[in-house]
Amino acid sequence: GDVYKRQSFGYGETAKELAAQYPDIQFCQATCANADKDTANYHTYMGTIYQGRYVAGIVAGMKMKELIDAGTITEDKAKVGYVAAYPYAEVISGYTAFYLGIKSVVPNAVMEVKYTNSWFDIDKEGAAAEALIANGCVIIGQHADSTGAPAATQKLHDDGKICYSVGYNIDMLETAPTAALTSATNNWAVYYKHAIATVMGGGDLEQDWSAGYNDDAVGITELGESCAEGTADYVADVESKLKDGSLQAVSYTHLR
Repeated sequence: GDVYKRQSFGYGETAKELAAQYPDIQFCQATCANADKDTANYHTYMGTIYQGRYVAGIVAGMKMKELIDAGTITEDKAKVGYVAAYPYAEVISGYTAFYLGIKSVVPNAVMEVKYTNSWFDIDKEGAAAEALIANGCVIIGQHADSTGAPAATQKLHDDGKICYSVGYNIDMLETAPTAALTSATNNWAVYYKHAIATVMGGGDLEQDWSAGYNDDAVGITELGESCAEGTADYVADVESKLKDGSLQAVSYTHLR
């Protein structure tokens, strides 16, 4: 489809209130950071998505390097844009990890971030992508929940602009078939299986749960046709190193 809508962050306080009303039911809330010991049947969960964003950044960096090596852009034009929802820790840690992934391939790359102050706003996300491309960004990443940014990037790409998209959570190739490179994504099934099995077995769910590449809880979606040659092999090597611990993807809640 053309859009998808977040059913996670922002619902936490209501879910916690309901948990207090129904103590025999376990309430599990995605992405929120408001778990506490006072509501024993309320739990939060989230993948270590910054790992997926780091790998998606490597995909973007590989494309940027290909553009530089081909002479399509000069190294001083290695600029990435990021459409961000809110200046919130999850968002900031995500885009710093994405940026670090890019810089591991193109050390001189720079990044510009635009906030929409909404988790889901197709028009604002599209406008932010357009503004970033107008400011010289050739890769547009996102932590926003619609197809607005990839769709806008594809339109400008079709018009001859040098611009590519890295999405979030879902495969954006239907929306941006030649502009989309990949998306960082959570594999929510990992937690659902864990939570159901734990409750069925009479165990106690964690107050706050998180998992990453080691548990296949995060990753990236299919690589698009516009990805740089060699990207799949490069990504496979990085992912194996994340899984065996020889590489640690890092993130920060602010840029220093």
